[in-house]
Amino acid sequence: MRLLVLGGTKFLGRAVVEAALARGHETTIFTRGQTNPDLYPEAEHLVGDRTGDLSALEGRRWDVVVDTSGYVPHVVRRSAELLSPAAEQYAFVSSISVYPDFSQPVHEESPLAELADGQPAEELMRDYANYGALKALCEREVVEAFAGRALAVRAGLIVGPHDPTGRFTYWPHRLARGGEVLAPGPPERPVQFVDVRDLAAWIVAASEERLTGAFNATSEPHAFADVVGGAEVTWVDDAFLLEREVGEWMELPLWIAGSPGQERFHEVDTTKAHGAGLCHRPLAETIAATLAEAETVEGVGLAAEREADLLRDWHAR
Repeated sequence: MRLLVLGGTKFLGRAVVEAALARGHETTIFTRGQTNPDLYPEAEHLVGDRTGDLSALEGRRWDVVVDTSGYVPHVVRRSAELLSPAAEQYAFVSSISVYPDFSQPVHEESPLAELADGQPAEELMRDYANYGALKALCEREVVEAFAGRALAVRAGLIVGPHDPTGRFTYWPHRLARGGEVLAPGPPERPVQFVDVRDLAAWIVAASEERLTGAFNATSEPHAFADVVGGAEVTWVDDAFLLEREVGEWMELPLWIAGSPGQERFHEVDTTKAHGAGLCHRPLAETIAATLAEAETVEGVGLAAEREADLLRDWHAR
């Protein structure tokens, strides 16, 4: 298979290229040439800019395009329209954030997010408030350009080696530091995420099979205790965390308090993707690889002093 990856040297794109090369596919990478440009000498490297110069893609043909770097509709439209006559399929990496309401477990036919009044369609807001709606609009652009030939991969939280976000990385590194660990209870609280290597392997396999349509691509729910197993954990409740204004998701990664519309955020229906071959390695492998290959990110996760203060308050109640 001749595969074109739009963005192939960072995190998911990197993993997709690795999976494609491992399966013997002729792989081309289109990037700005700024991040890890020396990775994968066995792949063809094309340099350009999705917001401007796409000339390196002109006059070429591929079997499948995998888009790991599309966030804004007008940018995705340019590549999809240009490549529509040049490829059989376009696999777009979307997000479960396209769903605005998690009061019930969502599935692929659940309503999608729409831009609120005042939210721009041409750029991602600094607080990511329009992220889900923009991803939904990007999906629409791909479907229009590749009618009957589009795959929308609605990924959950992507974790594992080379993760630049810190959202899952916090936990393996925090456990490695030892000592008393604050975690959001109860221990059986569900959490969902997908190892970047498993997601990438499935995207390549789905491309080989020319799967089309939308798929929720994340794990079945884990218990939070599985993530922090073996540590000296103190489980605190949502009311305590909210009272002390602990930030959901970024200050305390993986934690969603269950406010209205978010109650079932970590219970996304993945029946369709798992039926189409998505599978997962043991969680212990993901945790070990994250610890070895992904650094913590400043500003993500509880600072040590903040965690100590919270634990002190919890025990003094």
